[in-house]
Amino acid sequence: MRIAQVAPPWLAVPPKGYGGIELVVSLLADGLVERGHDVTLFATGDSSTLARLEYVSAEAPGPGSINDPWFDTAHTARAFRDPDAFDLFHVHSPFSALAVGASIGRPVLHTVHNAFVPELRRVYSELADRVWFVAISESQRRQMPELRYAGVVYNGIDVAACPYRSEKEDFVLFLGRAAPEKGALRAVRAARLAGVRLILAVKVAHASEERYWEEEVVPELPSDATVLSEVTGQEKCDLLAKARAVLFPIDWDEPFGLVMTEAMAAGTPVIATPRGSVPEIVEDGLTGFVVPVESYPEEAAAALRRLGDIDPAACRRHVEERFSKEAMVSGYERAYRTALQPESAVRKERG
Repeated sequence: MRIAQVAPPWLAVPPKGYGGIELVVSLLADGLVERGHDVTLFATGDSSTLARLEYVSAEAPGPGSINDPWFDTAHTARAFRDPDAFDLFHVHSPFSALAVGASIGRPVLHTVHNAFVPELRRVYSELADRVWFVAISESQRRQMPELRYAGVVYNGIDVAACPYRSEKEDFVLFLGRAAPEKGALRAVRAARLAGVRLILAVKVAHASEERYWEEEVVPELPSDATVLSEVTGQEKCDLLAKARAVLFPIDWDEPFGLVMTEAMAAGTPVIATPRGSVPEIVEDGLTGFVVPVESYPEEAAAALRRLGDIDPAACRRHVEERFSKEAMVSGYERAYRTALQPESAVRKERG
């Protein structure tokens, strides 16, 4: 297939730091090339890919430019200047590229990388039967089932790049943004109750997150807690491999959550709340523990005392079988074939 991968125009592919979508796009584009597809990646000029690279911005403008309409419009103009050059466009951001793609007469597939906020629902409702959608979890798909889905494809990771370690160090890890719904405060309270050392690798992106962090979380930090700012990819892998467990006490319907699969690939169990995709990713009692939000500190502390029940090798196998780069690429190949079917065949298949 001749496939155009249209990444968001703000960050490099793969990202230099934080950037889950860009990491997924990087693995997918390279994986498709490795399987013999003709892939063009529309990203930023400082991206690194096995695909043919096209760009407007020689360097990624960075997080401060996310959602900037000027970068977005120029990026879209470049991606769709020759629609006949491709069999299919895979668009990864829900802005101008998706709107333009819906009108070019070529199959367009869009991965719903974000939550269904009201603004996105309005956009997607207008395009519901004009593009193909891919959800990244069954939980996400259920939130807007009326869209025309080509399938559900879990985000994949490069398992080989995740260092596996069966012998752990004496700490547990929280890795995420300093937002209330990410659950840093619940993680702190669970670690305190269990009497285990906690390391927090925290990204503070907005003023509201800084206020929450300083006013709610910092006063309850144990004296032996270690707080890190945003870490590099290598630092993240190292922490995940060494930690006895990763605490993922979210209080929102997260569509996926790469940190869970990255942790398990490293042989590290996850203690999470059953929101969003968590029950699809963490196998309770085998690769971690799933405990209710309302009883998280107490039940999570109890789970931390049962970490010996979890086999690190089982965590690794779970990711290899369900959440690998290879599994993701295969899932998208199936989705592309669905999107490329004649409309009459799709209607017949749906009955």
